[in-house]
Amino acid sequence: MTRRVLRGFDADAFAALRRRAGISASDLARLSGAALSTIHHWEAGRRTPQVDILAAVMSVLEAPIDAVVLIAAEERYPGDWRVMKGLTQPQLAASARLSTQIVQRIEGGEYPLSETNAEALARVLGIAADEYRAAYQRARQRPAGTPV
Repeated sequence: MTRRVLRGFDADAFAALRRRAGISASDLARLSGAALSTIHHWEAGRRTPQVDILAAVMSVLEAPIDAVVLIAAEERYPGDWRVMKGLTQPQLAASARLSTQIVQRIEGGEYPLSETNAEALARVLGIAADEYRAAYQRARQRPAGTPV
């Protein structure tokens, strides 16, 4: 299990957003609780963010995560929807009253998605259950070796 954003993070969009906000990397790090080196690594494209840290940084920038994680809604996997909400797997699992392992396996398309689980996860994520089910099907049908 990783807390890293594995898909869609755009370092250039992040750097441009920070500059447009008129905030220095140093101030952004200080105000968000992130390390300055973390901000520099993200902007240089050397690392992808951890979901919870990205959520804190985007809160300071007063911008949604989808401003820097660029994955069209119709191409998202279940984990992408979670990232857009700034949640880790344990946070989503707790909110949906599921185990973290079940959420992890659903996100990987490795566990059957029941109607009850689809509705619970979609509710927490603020999307329709049909949209969550479609994301799950994309995860199940992705080519071998494609990260979710």
